[in-house]
Amino acid sequence: MNDISKEIKVWDPAVRIFHWSLVSAFTIAYVSEDDFMTIHSYAGYTVIGLLLFRLVWGFIGSRHARFSDFICPPGDALNYLKDLTALKAKRYLGHNPAGAAMIVALLVSLSLTTLTGLGAYGIEGAGPLAGWLAGAGEFARDAMEEMHEFFVNLTLLLIGIHVAGVILGGIFHGENLVRAMFTGNKQC
Repeated sequence: MNDISKEIKVWDPAVRIFHWSLVSAFTIAYVSEDDFMTIHSYAGYTVIGLLLFRLVWGFIGSRHARFSDFICPPGDALNYLKDLTALKAKRYLGHNPAGAAMIVALLVSLSLTTLTGLGAYGIEGAGPLAGWLAGAGEFARDAMEEMHEFFVNLTLLLIGIHVAGVILGGIFHGENLVRAMFTGNKQC
C-alpha cells in the first residue's frame, strides 16, 4: 500500500485539465465526425485551443510541464524502451524519455489532424479558412479529407501506444500513472 505522505505534486492543475479536456474534445470530435458536423467542428476548435495552450504552457508552466524538463534526443527514448524490456529502466518523477517522445508525436499528429480538418472544412466553404479555400474543387476536398482521416488514424494509433505505455510503465515502476494524472501526485 502506498504511503500518501511520501507523495509529491508533479502534474499541475493546468496540465491535468489540459490532458482530460483534450481526451474529451478528441473523443467528441471522433464520434461526431460525419453526422454532427457542428459538434465535430466545435470539438476540433477546442482541440486547437488546447494545443495552443499546451504550446505556451510548455515554455512558461510548472517544472514538469515545461518542454525543457522532458524533451530529449530520440536515442534516449529508444534506450529507455530497451531498458524497460530488459526490466532495468530508470524511474522518472516527470515524463520518462519514451513518454516525452510520445507527447511530441501526439502534439504533432493532433496539430496535423486539426490543420487538415480546418482545410477540409474550408474547402466546403465553412470555418476560418473558407475565404481562402472555398471552391478549391473536388480533388482538393477529397485529398484534404483523406489527409485528415490519415492523421486521425495516426493519432488513434499513438493514443493506443500511449495508453499501453502508461499501463506497462505503471506496472513496471509500481505506480498508478492514471491516478497521478487526476490527482497530480506521484510517489517520491
